[in-house]
Amino acid sequence: MENTKEPAKIEIGPDTLKNLNTTRKWTMFLAVSGFIFLGLIITLGLITGTFLTAFNHGDKAPGFPDILVLAIFIGLALINFFPIFFLFRFSKHSSIAVSHLDSQEMHKAVKSLKRFFLYLGVLLIAVISIYVIGLIIAGTLPEFFKSL
Repeated sequence: MENTKEPAKIEIGPDTLKNLNTTRKWTMFLAVSGFIFLGLIITLGLITGTFLTAFNHGDKAPGFPDILVLAIFIGLALINFFPIFFLFRFSKHSSIAVSHLDSQEMHKAVKSLKRFFLYLGVLLIAVISIYVIGLIIAGTLPEFFKSL
């Protein structure tokens, strides 16, 4: 006698599907808003870089290089692109999953949601690490300057 175990399954009821559909609508709204704000960030970076270049009258005073300002804006947009993209994919796949009751699309939706939270978690760990390193450096600077 062959003893094959079927994987555990979860059935999603109509109330859960309704809640998922509502969540999908809000995540789509947040994703589209995020893409619009990414466009605004890049546009603001281009405008800022252009104005800094236009108003630079050749003085060699130390300051922020014009290209660095643009690079910071593009970097911020790039960092924020991925969670917005994962949220958009969750919304798109969950929409198909709810309307067609497709388990493959639901799997893709949950996978995108997992990537969204994974990315935000790693980003949070990175930011906290940078803060801790900054605090350690800031705490050691007064001792360094006293020794001069």
